[in-house]
Amino acid sequence: MKRFLSILLVIFCFITIYNCDNGTISDKEKDQQELIDLQKSIEDLIATSVCNENTECKFIGFGSKSCGGYKSYLIYSNSINVSELEDMVETYNNKESAFNNKYRIISDCTMVMPPSSVICENNTCVAVY
Repeated sequence: MKRFLSILLVIFCFITIYNCDNGTISDKEKDQQELIDLQKSIEDLIATSVCNENTECKFIGFGSKSCGGYKSYLIYSNSINVSELEDMVETYNNKESAFNNKYRIISDCTMVMPPSSVICENNTCVAVY
């Protein structure tokens, strides 16, 4: 009986150690943080965008809903490195789509409509709906 209790105690210890949170972050948290960091980089680039009579305001679809479509549209001017922005947004959209599939993320499935136009107001591009 004493031996049985010893074995049971050892098994209990292994189970406890195995299930113990060792302070590491999960793959999901790592993937989510990567998306957050990339989104911040995109937002920082767009924040440097200014418009005037020499620039053109534009918009680009951003994010990936699990049902399909974009989460939002980003407004910017061509005063920034547009090809860099497009590459970053494409990377983000692909990564978020993969994240949604990998972790079975659900969304509200509403269609987010693009702006009908974008205009320059006080050196800032603004969406018109």
